[in-house]
Amino acid sequence: MDLLNTLVNKGLRRELPTREEALAVLATSDDDVLDVVAAAGRVRRQWFGRRVKLNYLVNLKSGLCPEDCSYCSQRLGSTAGILKYTWLKPEEASRAAAAGLAGGAKRVCLVASGRGPTDRDVDRVAGTIKAIKEGNEGVEVCACLGLLSDGQAERLREAGADAYNHNLNTSEGTYGEITTTHTYADRVDTVQKAHAAGLSACSGLIAGMGESDEDLVDVVFSLRALDPDSVPVNFLIPVEGTPLAKEWNLTPQRCLRILAMVRFVCPDIEVRIAGGREVHLRTMQPLALHLANSIFLGDYLTTEGQAGKADLEMIADAGFEVEGAEQVTLPEHRVAAGGGCGSHESAGCGGHEDGGCGAHEGGACGSHEGGGVCGSVPAAASASAPAAASVPAAGEARTDLVAVRRRGAGTDLAPNA
Repeated sequence: MDLLNTLVNKGLRRELPTREEALAVLATSDDDVLDVVAAAGRVRRQWFGRRVKLNYLVNLKSGLCPEDCSYCSQRLGSTAGILKYTWLKPEEASRAAAAGLAGGAKRVCLVASGRGPTDRDVDRVAGTIKAIKEGNEGVEVCACLGLLSDGQAERLREAGADAYNHNLNTSEGTYGEITTTHTYADRVDTVQKAHAAGLSACSGLIAGMGESDEDLVDVVFSLRALDPDSVPVNFLIPVEGTPLAKEWNLTPQRCLRILAMVRFVCPDIEVRIAGGREVHLRTMQPLALHLANSIFLGDYLTTEGQAGKADLEMIADAGFEVEGAEQVTLPEHRVAAGGGCGSHESAGCGGHEDGGCGAHEGGACGSHEGGGVCGSVPAAASASAPAAASVPAAGEARTDLVAVRRRGAGTDLAPNA
């Protein structure tokens, strides 16, 4: 396919594709999806080899957010039955982080719900960063606290934060349909504040909210212009109790095309499969590793991910390797250009759910601690029933794969890592 050959050559040269080419990737058919994955996979391997970076989320403060982001289970007016708690103590957050680091994570992402941090909140997070770094030499910490005021990014940097996440989520043209309590420009401003303070900038998107192909291309091109070190790609989890609970618009093939488009537009930037991979990619998750070079390990902010052990097995079975602490995530030319903390041992954070931090909460999964890759037929299905009776149709709502997190941070139960 001439389109794919052109995009591969551009990606290997770090040349930006045209909007028409990016749209054409999203418009390819399911029959061509393996060709699309193979082409984008060449670009991924050129800049990131077969390494997969692991990130681990710690939800410092859950629920009760005053923002009205339609995708978020922590939003104002949400009736989702999520965990709700105020700030974790530094030692509690450090214990939660240790589980992810023991599982192979290089980056700990500290997230708190809310519009943005107060100065006292910044002090709290500074204490948590210190506790995590004192107990885990070499760990990198990304903060995700919402909209930043002047001087706060600098204070986080001085406290030891390596990166800051704030996602654009969707295109500027449709942003007002998703959130009304802050603006798209507010989000851009926070990413720019993080950059200016010397933090590694991380900013991504949410797909599956009813947006058009044009919206997806718009937000990815806007992200490319902001030049973050990492771009988390979230797939909407339609959580019951939120305005977007009925939006089940994604298929595994659609998700793969979106990831491929992001890789072609951002060839040498860390692309992370963030929230929703288990719910929407399901058994196609290993194919997505040919496109993205980063994932979250274990659970998300308010929903469960597949078992951490299953994540590690999936990476190994697909022929990839977990990126080690001594390995540099970003390509050498981005390191030389001063690509922030992401150009050192790892890159960026993202894929968070709450309205303040601003992304999506992450892939919920019903596999729990002992589960494998999501998307398998439930064990309770009758062995004698016809296959069509037990396998969901393409695009069907998979509420069975959405489970509220009841373990880890904010609970007395061990985390999934």
